[in-house]
Amino acid sequence: MIDGAEPAPGRVAAALATVGRIRWIGVAALAALSVLLWLEPPFVVRQQQQWFDATQRLLPRKVTQLPVTIVEVDQKSLAALGQWPWPRTVLAQLVREIRKGAPQAIGLDILMSEPDRSSPEHWLDNLPTHDADLAQSLASLPSHDEELARALASGKVVLGMAGTPEPTGMVLYATPILVAGDARGAAALQGRIPHYAGVLSNLPVLEKAAAGHGLLSVETESSIVRRLPMVASVEGTLVPSFALELVRVSVGAPLLRLQTRDGGVRALQAGKFVARTEEDGAIRIHYSPRDLRRFVSAIDVLKARVDPEQLARKIVLVGVTGVAGVDYQDTTLGERMPGVEIHAQLIENLVEGSAVIRPPWARALEVALFAVLGLVLIRAAPSWRTPATVAFALAAMIVPAGAALAAFAAAHLQFDAASPAFALFALFATLLALTLGEASRERRALRRQMQEEREASARMAGEMEAAQRIQVAMLPREDAFRDDPRLDLAAAMVPAREVGGDLYDFFRLDGRRLFFLVGDVSGKGLSASIFMAVSKALAKSAAVRHPDDDLGAWMTAVNREISRDNSESLFVTAFAGILDLDSGDLVYCNAGHDDPYCIAAASGLRRLRGGDGPPLCAVDGHEYAGEHTFLDRGEMVVMVTDGVTDMRDPSGAMYGRERLEALLDHLRKAPLDAHAAVAAIRDDVRSFAAGAEPADDCTILALRWRGAR
Repeated sequence: MIDGAEPAPGRVAAALATVGRIRWIGVAALAALSVLLWLEPPFVVRQQQQWFDATQRLLPRKVTQLPVTIVEVDQKSLAALGQWPWPRTVLAQLVREIRKGAPQAIGLDILMSEPDRSSPEHWLDNLPTHDADLAQSLASLPSHDEELARALASGKVVLGMAGTPEPTGMVLYATPILVAGDARGAAALQGRIPHYAGVLSNLPVLEKAAAGHGLLSVETESSIVRRLPMVASVEGTLVPSFALELVRVSVGAPLLRLQTRDGGVRALQAGKFVARTEEDGAIRIHYSPRDLRRFVSAIDVLKARVDPEQLARKIVLVGVTGVAGVDYQDTTLGERMPGVEIHAQLIENLVEGSAVIRPPWARALEVALFAVLGLVLIRAAPSWRTPATVAFALAAMIVPAGAALAAFAAAHLQFDAASPAFALFALFATLLALTLGEASRERRALRRQMQEEREASARMAGEMEAAQRIQVAMLPREDAFRDDPRLDLAAAMVPAREVGGDLYDFFRLDGRRLFFLVGDVSGKGLSASIFMAVSKALAKSAAVRHPDDDLGAWMTAVNREISRDNSESLFVTAFAGILDLDSGDLVYCNAGHDDPYCIAAASGLRRLRGGDGPPLCAVDGHEYAGEHTFLDRGEMVVMVTDGVTDMRDPSGAMYGRERLEALLDHLRKAPLDAHAAVAAIRDDVRSFAAGAEPADDCTILALRWRGAR
């Protein structure tokens, strides 16, 4: 019996081929997804932006200091001084009041491209008549724009400008920016940084009076301000941002220096102050939630109702917040802020060094990490159990996200964990679908195979059942000699499988002689059963054809006939006897079989010794010799095959000859009966086995001579 079965080589090869096919498909998907991550198409960029926004919402910047104060033209100021725009004399007064607080720099987030129409020289422009004397008197009054220019000139004030896609013809005023490196590097910058064909600037009289000039232009990504350029090209001239120019003026640097790296921007420097940027010269703002401590009302400044400490040593921005339709923008925190507050937060980022940087090597690292994790996933998915694969896939998506958050919190570095996670999920889903699909296909194939095996087993069971019926039909009936008072005979055979290799037979040679035979074919199952049938037929044929031959000669002839066509090299142990029913004379011959037992109430238990020879088909040409004994009246001969004594219980203990002899000795104390003896032996063996599968066929034949008629 085969205790266990290894997978068939064909099935193993097919399984390995399937796993290999899934992995190659996974590698192809991994390569495609890696290229997609590297190229960063629009939908990948959107995922990145959503992740970056979520990062800022989870870890917003904490306000530890307020280096910037915003003087806002709010509803309160408009209610007190009238609608916007105010006369520039009011702005001049506002600048002077701010200067009294000794700020480091002042920035006007206001564009003044046209003259002040409330200035005296413009009062008569729309009148139908012209009075020369009145015009001369008005012209002698100070211009509002000139008064504002004088206020600007007396302090460190920075004016803003806006870039335009088309030329405007306006004069560009800009702080010099020196580019570190050769001319080729400077030229390469023009392709990296934002470019504007024209500029919308302030009146020349104001620009000439200002201490600095910075770009106010804000570019949104999906309507959200995430990044602001620190430098841009306007009409081919490098121009600093409004925030950077304010920092330069506050530190007193005469110019800016631009550091390059690989044709892109590395940093911008104003004196000892250095601001790191991304390759296109932009900075990602690390936003804090709106903080009203940044704001003071313009009317409170004009009325001297502001604590001087709110202006002292601060960078002060002046902007409009109280006018409907003013420049409000969405931020990564989900809040809408006025543009002046966004510039204020950018200045805070620059001063604190808290601006977010996405390193130039970030994309390469993200793609490489995705490729490594993807390869591990490809290796694992077809061979690991599904729960383990799911756990690894989740860890591969969650752990990089945690690492990205840690890098953001510790060093203000921004890495994209969302796009690789989505790519890993897509790869995992592909592998899982392929693996589950293959598993489903294998289950269907297994169900078909099991169905075929069940059908084959059913056919085999039917064939075995038919073979069993044929085998049982070949055995003589126990009641064949029921009417003979000289004889009490019973037999039973329990095959180890549906059919077995044990045999027994009994028939009359003539009116007074009974031939009987018990045999055991080596092996079990169908092959042993077939060999048993052949052996039984040959043995009976020889006995019937030569009933008067010596029993040893008969056994020799049977050995010769059976050995002739024994391609499987099977052998048969056999015990044959001829009992004279009138005299009790018993002639027998033993071919390697267990010696039978003789039971008599008076004489006890004895074995039939002698007449021994090797099993049939074991030794070619062996000459067997018979033996002779007499049975007493009522004495019973019991023959068993080794399946009885070799029977084992569930613990492995053997039934054994001693237990059989004890049972037979017990039987002799009761009235002897062949049927009772066979039943007792069969039931005792079955009780001992306790459900354990028999190791061999069990055959029992009991023959009791009752005496002559």
